[in-house]
Amino acid sequence: MSDNATRLTMPGYRPRVADRQIDGTLRRRGAVLIEGARGCGKTWAGRNHARSEARFDDEVMRLLAAADPSAVLGGGVPRLLDEWQNAPDIWHPVRRECDDRAQPGQFILTGSANPADDLTRHTGTGRVGRVLMRTMSLYELGVSTGAISLRELFEDEAKSSLPNAEVRLIDVVGHLATGGWPGSLTLDDEQARLAVGDYINEIVRVDVSRASGVRHNPVAVRRLLRSLARNVATEAAEAKLAADMDGEMPGRNTVGAYLDALRRIFVVEDQPAWSVRLRSRASLRKQAKRHFVDPSLAVSLLRASPERLLADAQTLGLLFESMVVRDLRVFGAPEGSEVFHYRDDTGLEIDAIVERDDGAWIAVEVKLSPSAEVVDRAATSLLRLRDKIASHRLGDMAGLVVMTTVGAAYRRSDGVQVVPITLLGP
Repeated sequence: MSDNATRLTMPGYRPRVADRQIDGTLRRRGAVLIEGARGCGKTWAGRNHARSEARFDDEVMRLLAAADPSAVLGGGVPRLLDEWQNAPDIWHPVRRECDDRAQPGQFILTGSANPADDLTRHTGTGRVGRVLMRTMSLYELGVSTGAISLRELFEDEAKSSLPNAEVRLIDVVGHLATGGWPGSLTLDDEQARLAVGDYINEIVRVDVSRASGVRHNPVAVRRLLRSLARNVATEAAEAKLAADMDGEMPGRNTVGAYLDALRRIFVVEDQPAWSVRLRSRASLRKQAKRHFVDPSLAVSLLRASPERLLADAQTLGLLFESMVVRDLRVFGAPEGSEVFHYRDDTGLEIDAIVERDDGAWIAVEVKLSPSAEVVDRAATSLLRLRDKIASHRLGDMAGLVVMTTVGAAYRRSDGVQVVPITLLGP
């Protein structure tokens, strides 16, 4: 893994937070499977770690894989098998090659859809590690300085930094609209927003059908996507999504099937509710929150420009929350973190709970404004949560954070840390 000169790099590649996960997995497993939405940068990242490749968007390569898998699997290692789900029969030969070679770092597989029969669920155990790649965070895009790292926040030390003077609120809103798509890095803002619309058209026209394996109604899929956009960062149940769709309400099974297909192609990623024991008798709500893999999809579906979003604080707040959740997921993944939300029947809601695999957790309230009044209200909610948590989990608390758009980072006298997303990094 040290000879960079032989890697299949792509011009203009920007380092990704997931690179560390990919490299680590290759050092301990025979293969790594990089999954994620189409266009999120899996191929670019895979080539950055690979020394040879076979790309299964090529019909000739698919035919060769079916006729002679060994011919496809030979080559410098790690060998990239791009869009492997287009030739799913290659999975078992890969698994056997990992066994026969008995060496880590043999293959990199990328895929933008889970096979409908869950082929990989059990048969790769011990041989294939998984990395879920999401779209680019503001840090990876070069918008955030990364002066305040999520890893450091888990150390619960006071962090401070001057504002990122180069980024204004309108810039953050602009990135909500253009998204974290690597393919748009060289486009101007207008073309990048149009590219998001093109992406949605492909989801509606082709991707959902391929993922579900059954005929679909493109009009109904688009209506469901718009309903998801109107309900982003909320706990909308399937019945609510169906009722909020334009036109004739579809059957619940239809909505469920489309949602499952959207999950298979990594377009939607729900945010589960946090399960924790409380001191009080309050009951926890268990409905997941709805998110797209990138908030730009919701912006496009809502036909919203940055200027329109600035005039609609409620919608902008939900979309910004979705962006924060995305970035927290990107930054927390190398540490094995998951991002939850909290809500109980007393009305207390916390936008994000970042929990590492060792049990340590950070509670995050997301606010558009960095004003003292707004931060005070957010801090009050965080301190209420702290007081509700049972003692055995309170000891795992690593910090309470108010996440804003812009401004300075600082620690309040009550222990609550304030961090703008324009300073946040891994």
